[in-house]
Amino acid sequence: MKKEVICIICILAMLISGCSAGSGKSSEKTLKEVFAEHNMKIGTCVTSMMIKSEKTSELMLDQFNSLTMENAMKPDSTFSQAKSKEAGKPVIEFNEEALSILEWAKENNYSMRGHTLIWYSQTPEWIFREGFDGSGAFVGREEMLSRMEAIISGTFAKLEELGYLDLFYAFDVVNEAWMEDGTMRKNHWSEIIGDDYLWYAFYYADKYAPESIDLYYNDYNEQYKMDTLVKFVDTLKDDSGRYLIDGIGLQAHLYTSDSLTSYFYVLDKLAETGLKIQLTELDICLGKYMSPLPATDENLKTQGQFCYDLINGLFERVDSGKLKMDALTFWGFWDTASWRKEYYPLLYAEDLSPKPAYYGAMQVKDKAGY
Repeated sequence: MKKEVICIICILAMLISGCSAGSGKSSEKTLKEVFAEHNMKIGTCVTSMMIKSEKTSELMLDQFNSLTMENAMKPDSTFSQAKSKEAGKPVIEFNEEALSILEWAKENNYSMRGHTLIWYSQTPEWIFREGFDGSGAFVGREEMLSRMEAIISGTFAKLEELGYLDLFYAFDVVNEAWMEDGTMRKNHWSEIIGDDYLWYAFYYADKYAPESIDLYYNDYNEQYKMDTLVKFVDTLKDDSGRYLIDGIGLQAHLYTSDSLTSYFYVLDKLAETGLKIQLTELDICLGKYMSPLPATDENLKTQGQFCYDLINGLFERVDSGKLKMDALTFWGFWDTASWRKEYYPLLYAEDLSPKPAYYGAMQVKDKAGY
């Protein structure tokens, strides 16, 4: 009798266990497992809202092993004006959102991309002016170079002081410095320092960043800047001819109307520099620029096929040694949280259900729209 009771209890326990497993983590592979097979990290941008939500944080923990802060490490979020005035030099102070993300990333063993140190946008005007006062006169070249060095050295020093430096494997040193016509974007950095501000940014980053962090130049519309980028990175060398840069970050804001043949041509040409290449802000919009398409079954299947072919082409190049790519980052993961939500550009729908694009990234061809 006792044996029968024990057997019944065992069967019930197994059934309960089976039900629990079915309602929890899927038995399928995850994105990070698929990408790990090609020695790559898979990432998403992140906000404090995403880590506070149980649903989105669980999905991130399940699928991604790399994070990039969407905004909280951009220049307007990392400088303290009051402390800079007091110290007479730029002082780095991360805000509450950045600190909460850094701590969550550390607790959950994430790797991180830093984004970004030097950028024409989202940089406070006062950082360029005398007395760190927005109404002051612009400082001169030597003072601005000194401030740039303080910003870059201070960022890495602050991360080390807080115990988060080891989380980072890559950092965008400069963001979006070039125009599509091959000219340098005009901004306060170039106007005050000169065109060589780009070289100095990487010189200081190379000087202060640990060897474990790869230094990237990051830009968008890479399809139209290929020749410019190839020429530019060749200038980022020290007196001995050693590269001060480790990689080129391609934002990869793509459309389902884009030609992947043309895009792979650009990737292959940039890979010939010998530098690492990363897709840093990938999203795949339905339709074309300024002409979004609705999220019909057919359009979502087209998106899934595009994603499948893109990732498949990347994996083939990485596995053959043609492309040095150790990470890929999607700029978010569900459509309604995207900065381009009207294009339905990401892997998951509004209810966090996987789209054909998700299965495209997973390389599950029969669920990716084919």
